This record gives sequence, structure tokens and C-alpha cells, in this order.
Amino acid sequence: MLGEEMNSFIKVWLAVFTSLCYCHAMGKMVPKGPKRLIFLLPIVCLFLYLPLNLYSPHLGGLTAFFIAWLGNFKLLLFAFNKGPLNTRISLPLFMALACLPIKIQQDPIKENPSSKSQGKSKEGTVNYVIKGLLLAIILWSYNFIEYIHPNIIKLLYALHIYFFLEIFFAIGAAMVRSFYGVELEPQFNEPFLSTSLQDFWGKRWNLMVASIMRPTVYEPTLRFSSAVIGRKWAPVPSVLSTFVVSGVMHELVFYYLRRVSPTGEVSWFFIFHGICLTLEIGLKKALSGKCRLPWIVTGPLTVGFVLGTGVWLFIPQFTRSKLDVRAFEEYAEIGALLKSSCEKVLNHIFYHL
Repeated sequence: MLGEEMNSFIKVWLAVFTSLCYCHAMGKMVPKGPKRLIFLLPIVCLFLYLPLNLYSPHLGGLTAFFIAWLGNFKLLLFAFNKGPLNTRISLPLFMALACLPIKIQQDPIKENPSSKSQGKSKEGTVNYVIKGLLLAIILWSYNFIEYIHPNIIKLLYALHIYFFLEIFFAIGAAMVRSFYGVELEPQFNEPFLSTSLQDFWGKRWNLMVASIMRPTVYEPTLRFSSAVIGRKWAPVPSVLSTFVVSGVMHELVFYYLRRVSPTGEVSWFFIFHGICLTLEIGLKKALSGKCRLPWIVTGPLTVGFVLGTGVWLFIPQFTRSKLDVRAFEEYAEIGALLKSSCEKVLNHIFYHL
């Protein structure tokens, strides 16, 4: 099963790389605008189709997120010479930026860059080691899952997703950084330190998505809304529309994972957060900084609200369709494969001693 899935995974990504070569070439030959968009639309449709060839929760889910969502949104921006993609960069870097959740840092620190980057690197390494250990503890705790309360299990799943994504994205970013010598922006900024929903969604959680949703959804809606209802209230429909689109795209990713009709709970999770974030922004404007609660209050409230609504609406999508069971089966297959490989290596070593 794992071998067949890996073969499909390789074929899918060969198709992705070939398609991005075509996009890079079209960007040089076709001027920006609707004409370039027409040439790129077949690739957008292909990227929506390719994840249907994968059934693995990990390989399929990440591929859907990378190409059906982020990759397609980047290509739509590229059609109009916006976003992170452009024809001035090399083809390999173009492909990396198009199909991976990474973004080149625009204004790297110039003052004492070597000493600061070394300090930051050491701090980051310790940070990821700690999170890796926490992820390992969570995985180990699943051995006792029959003794754990269902809500605690959902909370563990939420932490599992966060630690897995942050570590996985950090490894991918480190590989791109070493290959191309570019400084990349972080994908997460310690979301558990968030002091508000605005802080969580705008500055700390999955920053690649935020940077892509801003020019594709938020800013066009803001310009349209400003012309219709005025600049003062224009951010309200802009924020709501951004969260609605985010909810729809998450529903699409879950469809790739489960292959069943969406229930709408994931969309409601993001719509609910969009409404709450809009109310929070309005309340801040009304108070004008006159009443500001300390972080010791707003921090736990924000993190608790995000986790609580996630356990209520988001995480059940993994348990209802047995995605968690399929993920555990994959871990078991990978573990058995690694064990078999280690035994073969050790037997080979002892045989030649």
C-alpha cells in the first residue's frame, strides 16, 4: 500500500514540476494580464485534479495544500505579475516558491548579519528540538488512547497538527535555504503567544496563507468595498470574505483527504472566527486604546478560544472520517519499514565483521 502510494506521489510531483516549467516559460513569452491567465488556467485545473490521485493523509493532504490551494493562488497572482513568483528568478527557485509554503524575506537584517543569524539559528534549533520532543510524546500517548477522554484526544490532535506542520515546514524551508542561499520568512511565529485573534491570524499562524490571501482576496474586496460603502467600513466585508474563502479552501483539502461531501463545519469554523475578528477590530477602534487588558488575560483567552472552537468544529473532521486511524496506520507502516531497513543494515554489518 505504501509503495503504491509513493509511486503515485512521485508521478504527481513530476507532473507538478513539468507544469511549473511550462508556467515559467509562459511568463517570459506571454505578457501579464488576461492573456497570460488564459495560458495558466489549464495548469490551475490540473493542480485541482492531481491530489485526487493520492489517498495518504500525509502525502495527499500536504500535496493538496501545496498545489491545489497555495500553488494555484500563486499562479493566479503570477498571471498579473503579482505575488512571490516572477520570471526574473531562476527556474528551480520559481518551482520551489510555487509549490512550497515558503516566502523569501524581503528585508533581511543588515546589521551584523552573521552573528545575529547564528544566534537565531541556535535559538531556532532548540525551539524545534523541544517541539519535536513534544510531538514524540503526543505520538507515544496514542498508545493509551482508550484511556483518554475524547475531548483530550481532540486537543492532542490539535497540538499534533501544529507541531507536525511547524516542524515539517521548517525542514522544507531549511532545505530550500541551503540549496538557494536565500533567507526565508518563518511560517509560524509562536501562535501560543497570541494576544488577540488579530494577532493570531495576521501575525502568528500559517503566515504563508495570510500573505497569499491578502493580495488575492482581502485587498481586491477592500478596494471594491471602499467604493461601495466607504473606507471606514470596508475592512468588515474584506475580513469576512477572506475567512469565507479560507473556509472553502479548507473544505476542498478535506475533500481530497476524505472523498466525502463536506459537512460545512470547517467553513463555519473560519466564518465564526471572521465574525469574531471583525467584532474585535471594531471594539478596538471604539475603545481607541483606552481599555487594554494585559497579556496575562488576553493570551489565555485567545489561545483557549482558538483551541476550543477548533476542538468543536475543526478537529472532528479528522475523527469522523477515520483520518486519524489512517494516519496511525501510515505511522505503523513507516515504523515497520524503518525497523526492517535497520535490521538489514545491521545484519549486513555483522556479516562482514
